[in-house]
Amino acid sequence: MLWATPDIRDCELSRELPAPRGRVEFRDVCFKYVATGTGDDVLRDVSFTVEPGQFVAIVGGTGVGKSSLVNLIPRFYDVTGGAVLLDGVDVRDYPLEELRARIGMVLQSNVLFSGTVRDNLLWGKPDATEDELIQAARDAQAYDFIMSFPDGFDTSLSQGGVNVSGGQKQRLLLAIAVASNRNLLVFDEPTSGLDGYNMRLTVQLFKQLAKEGKCVLLITHDMDLIAEAADCVLYLEQGKVRYHRNVLRKV
Repeated sequence: MLWATPDIRDCELSRELPAPRGRVEFRDVCFKYVATGTGDDVLRDVSFTVEPGQFVAIVGGTGVGKSSLVNLIPRFYDVTGGAVLLDGVDVRDYPLEELRARIGMVLQSNVLFSGTVRDNLLWGKPDATEDELIQAARDAQAYDFIMSFPDGFDTSLSQGGVNVSGGQKQRLLLAIAVASNRNLLVFDEPTSGLDGYNMRLTVQLFKQLAKEGKCVLLITHDMDLIAEAADCVLYLEQGKVRYHRNVLRKV
């Protein structure tokens, strides 16, 4: 997966960092797109914590800042107030390479690169074994269609994955994130290209990853799909987060 860092300053390692666990904490976070010049806060005084082993869904209407919120974790943007912490350390105190090496992400803007299916799956974990790649593909419901190609995992993909369907691309991106074996996994509308059957299987995958001790954050517009599946649902409205456990209701 490719990372973009607009106007973000890297920092040198100045302290011993904790072992990766995936714990995320937002402390009174405010954020605005300064470059727009509007001065309006996209997020205001957002505070919540996600522990390892939790599957948390973030929902809300279009344009309320869901993607902006998760983009603050790998520092695609920096907060304009408050702090985002990963494993108890402000993300601004991590070297960017180390910070992003702790996070597996499937974003709406993710693309596959030219190379084989195997090359793409190894992107997040270059030393993954063949068995790990196969298991990641199975978990993401990608194995069967990969093996339907004459060259299987050695099938060449065009830049952006234009020679596979939207649903296949989405499942390959999920497989990349699973293969990375990161403790924090962030998914932004990962089921948008999937049919109902594969959507349900993908949500079951998220639940299983959480049971394995991963911290799983999911942005979705499909509230009915995740209402009973997630450990906690955060409803984002007017730049603020409200908690709803297990059942969604707007307040």
